[in-house]
Amino acid sequence: MVKVLLGFMGVGKTTVSKQLDGQCKDMDAIIETQIGMSIASFFDQYGEETFREIESQILRQLLLEKEDIVIVTGGGVVVSEENRRLLAANRQHNILLVASFEVLYQRLQEDSLSQRPLFLKYTKEEFHQLYKRRMALYEGLADLVIHVDYRRPEEVAKLIAAF
Repeated sequence: MVKVLLGFMGVGKTTVSKQLDGQCKDMDAIIETQIGMSIASFFDQYGEETFREIESQILRQLLLEKEDIVIVTGGGVVVSEENRRLLAANRQHNILLVASFEVLYQRLQEDSLSQRPLFLKYTKEEFHQLYKRRMALYEGLADLVIHVDYRRPEEVAKLIAAF
């Protein structure tokens, strides 16, 4: 079965995936390998639209996997209408991690290594608007929704493994 881990940037998808037994496929890592540069550099050079096209190709390929895997998506995977269509078709195996805006914002501020293009680009208020738009796009795409504000990654991983 192919499970898909969804959520806004900074919610802990990558951190939680490291706690899971089994094979996780991190879309951002796969994309960076394919494009030969960081996502931040790619955004600067080629723009978000070109990035989203590559992201859709990778998502489509991974959803066709025959083995049991967990796809760890990037926070903006829901921006593309094509991706939302692909994710809706897999809804019964999708897991959405949700955190409050303040928790996410604090995590991203404290992550000194964070080179997330959209976080660096916006003021806090603009970023909050982006969060609200993206959260609306996530709605209805996952059968399991896990609120992570007060949960440790190990606890979240156990909930995912039991799903």
